[in-house]
Amino acid sequence: MDPRFTEIENRPENQIFSIVFYPDRIYHAQYLNATRSPRYRYYVHEVRNKVDNAVLKGQVFLDGALLARFIRIEYRASRLVELAREKERFLKDRVLAFIKVNHEDPAKNAEGMVRLHYDAWIGAFQAEIWDNLEPPPTKHHDAKVESMMGRDGSITRIRRFGPALSDPNGIRQVEVAFRENEIDIPFGYKIGDPQWDNNFKQTYQVPNTQTPSADQNTVPKNNYLLDFQRGFFFQNVRDLLPVRYKNAMTEPTSADFGRPGPNDNTIEMRWVVQRELGGSNVWFHEVTIPAGTVEGTHQHIGSEELYYIFEGEGIAYMGDGDDPRMSDDTKYPLRTVDLFGLPKHDVREVKVQPGSVIFTKSGGIHGIRNINSDKPLRFVAFGYHCA
Repeated sequence: MDPRFTEIENRPENQIFSIVFYPDRIYHAQYLNATRSPRYRYYVHEVRNKVDNAVLKGQVFLDGALLARFIRIEYRASRLVELAREKERFLKDRVLAFIKVNHEDPAKNAEGMVRLHYDAWIGAFQAEIWDNLEPPPTKHHDAKVESMMGRDGSITRIRRFGPALSDPNGIRQVEVAFRENEIDIPFGYKIGDPQWDNNFKQTYQVPNTQTPSADQNTVPKNNYLLDFQRGFFFQNVRDLLPVRYKNAMTEPTSADFGRPGPNDNTIEMRWVVQRELGGSNVWFHEVTIPAGTVEGTHQHIGSEELYYIFEGEGIAYMGDGDDPRMSDDTKYPLRTVDLFGLPKHDVREVKVQPGSVIFTKSGGIHGIRNINSDKPLRFVAFGYHCA
């Protein structure tokens, strides 16, 4: 790490507030492929992470002179390992990656497949795509690096990515998905049903129509998006069109299904950011629960969600025992409610108002009801994977 960052990290004010986070691989370029030789140096422009994969972009220098621009893909394969195991197979030391590069100049967009190789130094599968593998006329590659180069090498060149890599600052997004190798190792037979980690057929919400619960508003996107934009500003979230949901998280057998009223039990969600989020985050949105309307009580499995109520008042439900502090029957009445897709369940009823927070972990239960006759209840929510 640059000693300047060590100095900053050790300052008392930063130790107390943890202002300096664990450095990204921007400051760890010594782990990249060509650094097996001291003649090569990397300048990493950006790093983006999504679940257990990462994309880096930047430049490579040979003996102090610019040699190539690159993107690097790293994948820890926790999800693909599970999918292969269901087929009684192991990933061994290779996987394939689908890569789509979205450039600010659409003419430079490109997509293709690249083979990733397991690297014990980082505990992940990885490959680097360079726009040039040829050294200058008066130079030669170090043998340790040259041996890594080639069509299926961990340093490779794919012609169609050349235009985008010639201007790495213009690369706005990279979409990736991962697949088992086509040949079993070590037995050598062809795998007829290679498994894909495509973000589990992730979808995102788009207000294509204001018809409640319309299929057109759910857009499938079978990959991971890594967005290199550095900032997003929204002057007023209310300028975003909402996606509307009728009888959200309620079954036809529920007492809340099809509740009479001017809103016909329809709630609204303004999806502020979704695929743009990094890490394990899935969404950040603003939710409007109109007067007399309900978001059905439901259980989270493998995900967590945080509600922050900032407008209106209502009643929320949390699973009995989810928060051990809520055992007072007088303060938090015990109720039995319909649970979306599951049998009825005991919950604790809590009053919510501006400033209230509900944090639901995997296995936890929550729902929310607007008991007002004329005022909306609004909250913002973060949702993210935790398993």
